[in-house]
Amino acid sequence: MTNADIWIMIIGVSIVSVLPRVLPVAFFSRFDFPEILKEWLSYIAPAVLAALTALSIIAPGGSIDISFNNIYILAFIPTIITAIKTRSLFFTLLVGIGTMAILYNLVQL
Repeated sequence: MTNADIWIMIIGVSIVSVLPRVLPVAFFSRFDFPEILKEWLSYIAPAVLAALTALSIIAPGGSIDISFNNIYILAFIPTIITAIKTRSLFFTLLVGIGTMAILYNLVQL
């Protein structure tokens, strides 16, 4: 592969990646949607993120593991409590990362 081939691939992948994101925003930004539709659409991103997070927590190895041996569930509990109580991304991440670090080190012992 030559440098030109690599650059063509980078540019092609960039275009294919950006177009599906930019075109809908450019097209639909001209329209004013009803408030009920705006509210409904506002839940899509959190729902997708919750689904991805739940899958990572409940099935970290590819199969469902709802037990005390799953340290991801054990780390999730204080993290979600912190998120609900503080509504602060910083403190939520701090508790989640700290809890995961502690649990990971305890499992390694």
